Amino acid sequence: MSYIKQPQQIERASFEIIREIIARERPDYRFADLWQQNIILRAIHTSADFDWLDILHFSPDAPQRIAAVLRQGCTLYTDTTMALSGINKTDLARLGCDIRCFIGDAEVAAQARAVGITRSMAAVDRAIYAPGRSLYVFGNAPTALFRLLEHCAAGQGTRPEAVIGVPVGFVGASESKQALAQSRLPCIAALGRKGGSNIAAAIVNAILYQLREE
Repeated sequence: MSYIKQPQQIERASFEIIREIIARERPDYRFADLWQQNIILRAIHTSADFDWLDILHFSPDAPQRIAAVLRQGCTLYTDTTMALSGINKTDLARLGCDIRCFIGDAEVAAQARAVGITRSMAAVDRAIYAPGRSLYVFGNAPTALFRLLEHCAAGQGTRPEAVIGVPVGFVGASESKQALAQSRLPCIAALGRKGGSNIAAAIVNAILYQLREE
């Protein structure tokens, strides 16, 4: 049985197929710029879903602003360990960035039980008061995104430099991402129900890989 075994070759072939399908089925489609192209193509590559051509919202210059924050060194806060696991740690370390997820923290869990909120909300409550530049990456928990927007609206804690908000699901997912898109925060948001921790990680990695090439 013959099949491709080399990882880089598999990835190159995948992106070639994706581009061919877009050229054939969406001949009039145009990416806004190289940043958006790389992000959308990697989201498609991660999910085999071409809806990402239409459902990713970018606030003005959002990828460039996220790239600038990464270059300066910042802390990324994720809503799941899955998103944390999927983001390239080597490239983050090269830029002097850190990444954290408080969802499994015992104190966060205890606070969530005591107040009657989700652990994702309690994790945001902890992260928002940490000093330094921050980037939030949400792929699973609409309540985390809602909580972050509440803190920002109230002027509480450290305002994030940008937010990648792509929670997946049926309860609050679409609404939380729409609220993010309508906020004043620099953001990349998935409109509608689709999303996921894998997509959140893919967006960050697309920006990291572009920075590596530069």
